[in-house]
Amino acid sequence: MSRVASRMGRLGTETAMAISVEAGAHAAAGNRVFPFHLGDLNLPTPAPVREAASAALEAGHTGYCPAAGIPALREALAADVGGARGLDYGAANVSVQPGGKPTIGKYIAAVMERGDTVLYPNPGYPIYESQIEFYGGVAYPYGYVDTDDGLRLDFDAIEAGIAAGARHLFYNNYNNPTGASSPVAEMERLAQFAIEHDLLVVSDDAYFDMLFGGEPRSIASLPGMRERTLILYTFSKKFAMTGWRLGGAIGPRWLVDEINRLNVNAESCTAHFVQHAGVAALALSREATAPLVARLRARRDRLAELLNDIGGVAAHLPEAGFYLFPCVTGLLQRTGFDDVEAFRKAVLAETGVSFCGRHHFGRPLASEREHYLRFAFSGISLADLEEGAARLAEWADSR
Repeated sequence: MSRVASRMGRLGTETAMAISVEAGAHAAAGNRVFPFHLGDLNLPTPAPVREAASAALEAGHTGYCPAAGIPALREALAADVGGARGLDYGAANVSVQPGGKPTIGKYIAAVMERGDTVLYPNPGYPIYESQIEFYGGVAYPYGYVDTDDGLRLDFDAIEAGIAAGARHLFYNNYNNPTGASSPVAEMERLAQFAIEHDLLVVSDDAYFDMLFGGEPRSIASLPGMRERTLILYTFSKKFAMTGWRLGGAIGPRWLVDEINRLNVNAESCTAHFVQHAGVAALALSREATAPLVARLRARRDRLAELLNDIGGVAAHLPEAGFYLFPCVTGLLQRTGFDDVEAFRKAVLAETGVSFCGRHHFGRPLASEREHYLRFAFSGISLADLEEGAARLAEWADSR
């Protein structure tokens, strides 16, 4: 007998994972797959981090620990996150999480009332939309405007959301899937909206440390934003620790205290020995993690070059992250497709090239007229990247 709660009908998914299953089935049938679909890393976790985890296991750090996280990791995160953003955080401002993703749902559970309107980026990480609606909020999307200088926030949509009564804002600078990042003036304008309209903000800083040049920017650093912003931190990207499931929620103490209460109810604590690995990761110098970023930059540059050489494709070069988000309206037209999902399936079946469509990152907006794809370059070697892009180009030319 099935008695599934009605709220489960409001729960979405992370569709890149579903595409992984599809790509895996294609590979299991004896086909070559070029994995541009998932933002995982095919690069190893640094040796000192692995060694710290092993030492922690041998030392017996396999039992329960504080729900908020071990003091050494909370202190290290406060210093690292605060120092990089010019903010004064202490251990009390940090709640350790089993990954970056739990911060999304715990924030919503802690401060969003049923019926609250929540602004969130769309296209964006699909778990925002999923969790807002699961907990009974009104998910109000804002998108991006494609300009010669890259994708820019759609402030008309943001203002409309505020007029509709928005009380919360999810903001992902160095955005997944688009790669969009805000110039200083744009970020300042968004912060001013948050202050003027008393919005609480979740700053998803997952790719903050994956910048390919210059200094990273976080909205939490701007005047008046520290006490209204919760930072989502993850070890997955900078330290190639996607499967370790380690992250943090950093922000005002009143909010972090509530998230710690949710930790007790959800998972009791993040794996003890993994937290010791996190301490070791944060002790690494920037020079120790620079090679990972350099390899990703080489992949980004080459993939952008190859995609932009394909007729009907236009890709901006992102400042940070793992993704290119090319406009492919012309490519679909010249290959005879009017549906991105049908195009995606055909390309996978006929070339082995696997990627996501814009529709995998939130329900497409009624105002959208162009078609986009997301290519992740974090989990594919440079040689396979080049071969996959060549296969796509050859397939398009043969249509």
